[in-house]
Amino acid sequence: MGTLNVTKLSGKKAKANYFHHLIRDLEALDHMVAHGMVEKGPIRIGAEQEFCIVKRDFMPNNNSLALLEAINDPHFTTEIGNYNLEINLDPMELGGACFSEMHKNLSDLVDLAKREADKQDSKIILTGILPTLAHPHIDLKNMTPVQRYFVLNEAAKESRGQDFNIHIRGVDDLNFLHDSVMLESCNTSWQMHLQIDPDEFIDLFNWSQAISGPVLAACCNSPLLFGKELWHETRIALFTQSVDIRTNSFLLNESQSRVSFEDKWQTGSISDIYRDNISRFRSLLTAEFEKDSIEMLQKGEIPKLKALNLHNGTVYRWNRACYGVGGGKPHMRIENRYIPSGPSMIDQMANFAFWVGVMKGRSDAYSNIHEEMDFKEVKSNFFRASRYGMGAQFYWDGHYVSSQDLLLNTFLPMAREGLKKVGIIEADIEKYLQVIENRVNKKNGASWMIESYRNLCKKKKKNEARQVLTAQMYLNQEKDIPVSEWEILSPDTTTTFNIRKQIHHVMSTDIFSVEEKDPIEFVVHMMRWNNIHHMPVVKGDKILVGLLSWTDIKKYLDSKDQVDLCVKKVMVKDIISISHEDCLDKARALMAKHGINSLPVVKGNQLIGIVTSNDL
Repeated sequence: MGTLNVTKLSGKKAKANYFHHLIRDLEALDHMVAHGMVEKGPIRIGAEQEFCIVKRDFMPNNNSLALLEAINDPHFTTEIGNYNLEINLDPMELGGACFSEMHKNLSDLVDLAKREADKQDSKIILTGILPTLAHPHIDLKNMTPVQRYFVLNEAAKESRGQDFNIHIRGVDDLNFLHDSVMLESCNTSWQMHLQIDPDEFIDLFNWSQAISGPVLAACCNSPLLFGKELWHETRIALFTQSVDIRTNSFLLNESQSRVSFEDKWQTGSISDIYRDNISRFRSLLTAEFEKDSIEMLQKGEIPKLKALNLHNGTVYRWNRACYGVGGGKPHMRIENRYIPSGPSMIDQMANFAFWVGVMKGRSDAYSNIHEEMDFKEVKSNFFRASRYGMGAQFYWDGHYVSSQDLLLNTFLPMAREGLKKVGIIEADIEKYLQVIENRVNKKNGASWMIESYRNLCKKKKKNEARQVLTAQMYLNQEKDIPVSEWEILSPDTTTTFNIRKQIHHVMSTDIFSVEEKDPIEFVVHMMRWNNIHHMPVVKGDKILVGLLSWTDIKKYLDSKDQVDLCVKKVMVKDIISISHEDCLDKARALMAKHGINSLPVVKGNQLIGIVTSNDL
C-alpha cells in the first residue's frame, strides 16, 4: 500500500474495475506457480525496521517528514504516526554471514537516522511500544500528513460506523473509546521476511503458525501502554483492536478481525490463502491499475499484482503471505509481523536468526503437525505468549511444557540445525543463538521493563518513571548490548538527560472525588479514613466544579445537626487550578500567593490529578 496513490473504494464502476484486477491477479498467480515461474532459489531474507522519534525529554516528536527529508535515503519511508519511520533493508541471500552483514547494514542506516535526528534535537528509540506515549499522541492531528493514511482511516471508520472500543486486561485494565486508527501508531515492529519455495509454501506457512507462540515468548518487549502494565506483548491485543472494523454486535459480518492469527490450518494452494482473505475481508481502498496481469504474462512481462498486494496490505495476519518481484523474478515469502522492535539491534538480529533457524530446522517428527495438532492449541499458544511471555506454558507434543524447557530443549537445538543446514557460519550461529539462550535463562525485554518500571514507581510518579525508563533504555540501545545483560533499574535510578520537571511528573492521579449532592457526613469520614486533606468535587465526566479542604469541613465530623448538609453548600467554587504541562515553579508560586497547599490538575475543565505541597 505504501507505494501506491490510493483512494477509498466506492461506486459501482470503481468496485467493478478493482475486483476485475483482483481476480485477474489471482489467475496470474496461479499461472505463474503452475508453470514454475515463481523463483525457488536462491532463498533470500529481508526485514523492515520501524522506530520511534523522540525529543530530548524522550517524549514523541512529530517531525517524521522533516527527518525523512533530511535523511534523504530510499531505504526510509513513513509510518502512520508522525513520530515513527520505517527502514526497508535490502534483501540478502540466506547463508554465510548474512545475519551479521544485515546487522551491519541496519546499524549503518540507524546511525544515519541518529545523525540527522540529532540535528533536529531528536533521538531514535527501538521499542515495541514507546513507554512515554500518552493519549494526546494518538490524536488524529498526529497522523503523518500523507494521503493514504487519511484514506485508510476514513474507509475504516465508515465501514465500522462507530468509535473503536479498546479493552485490554492485564495486571492493569485499559478501557476506552477512540475515534481513529491512530492507535496503530503505538506499535513499532521488527518485521522479518523469509523467501519460500512455492512447492513448500503451504506446508511451511502452517509451520510458521505452529511455532509462533514459543518464538514470541522469547521476544516479548511491549508490556506498557499509557503507563499501564498490560500484556507482555501488548502490541498483539492493541493492533487487533485498533483497526477492527467490525461493529460491536453479536451478528458480525466477519468472524475474524483484519488483524488476526487466523482460525485454521491452510490447505490447497498459495492463491487459496489470498482467496480466503478476499472472501472474508471487504476491500477498503483502490488505486490506478494500468495493466492487466494476464495480458502482461502473455507479453512475457512479470506482473506486480498491484490489486492483490493492495488488498493484502489491509489484512494484517501475524504471519502473512507476500508476493513480490525482485530482479525481474516473482517470488513468495512469509512475513513475520508479531516480533516487536528492540530492545537492541543485536536482540533483533538474534530474533531473526532464531526464527529462520526454527523455520528451516524442522525435523521429520513435525512434518505433519497440521494433522497432529489442533489449530486451536496453536492459537492458544500464541495468545499465552502474548499475555505471559516467558511465564507461559505451551501445549506441544501432546502435553504442556514451560516456555523455558520448550525453547532450550526443542527450539534452540532445532534452530541450530536449521542454520547449519542453510550454510550460516558457525560464528553467527553461536553469536545470535547465545543471545536467545541467555534471554531464556535470564530475562527478555518485557521482563526488564516490568521489573524496572515497578521499581521506579516505588519512588516516582508514573510519568516521571516512564521517562526515566525510556532514557535508560536509550542508553542501553546505544551500546547495542542484549537485553539479558541490562541491569534492572533500582527505585533511585534517575537520568542525566535534561528532563524538565512538569506537574504531570509529580501529581497524583489515583485520587478520590465526590459530587455536589453527596452528604457532608459521608465526605468527612471518607477524608478521615484515607487521610485526605483536599477533596475535588466533580460532575459528569470528571468536570471540576469545586474543592473541599479538611480545614473547612472537619467541624462537621461529629455534628449531628448537619446530617442533611450536602457538598454543594460547603465547597469552594472559585478554584485555583493548574495544567499538567505547567512547571513546578508555577505551582509553588500559586500556592504561596493564595496560601493553599494543593492544586487540582486539569486538562481543559476536566480533573486529571492533584498536586500538593508535599508532592513539590
